[in-house]
Amino acid sequence: QMQLVESGGGLVQAGGSLRLSCVASGRTFNSYALGWFRQAPGKEREFVGVISGSGGSTYNPAAVKGRFTISRDNAKNTGYLQMNSLKPEDTAVYYCAAAYRYSIASRAYDHWGQGTQVTVSS
Repeated sequence: QMQLVESGGGLVQAGGSLRLSCVASGRTFNSYALGWFRQAPGKEREFVGVISGSGGSTYNPAAVKGRFTISRDNAKNTGYLQMNSLKPEDTAVYYCAAAYRYSIASRAYDHWGQGTQVTVSS
């Protein structure tokens, strides 16, 4: 059973940056694609990016492309979400998740972290 723990959230002014980390337990971390999602109050969960198990492929949707970058360090069992040029509309709880398939769909992900709050003030 894989466990994921996010950290790095907080309060930042618009235009600022944050880097979220996602530490995974288990010895097969590089077998899993790592996805990042977010959920704002009253809104549905939203996909913000995915990275393949090897780290060789990444994808971000248009809403965050060019501002958010996903990376991973398999030797440290850790994934990262670097967020730059943050906007108030980026305010949400951010989750990392792991799946055997490289997917943008939340239903593909079997393992989820507890989430970390990101608040962007205007």
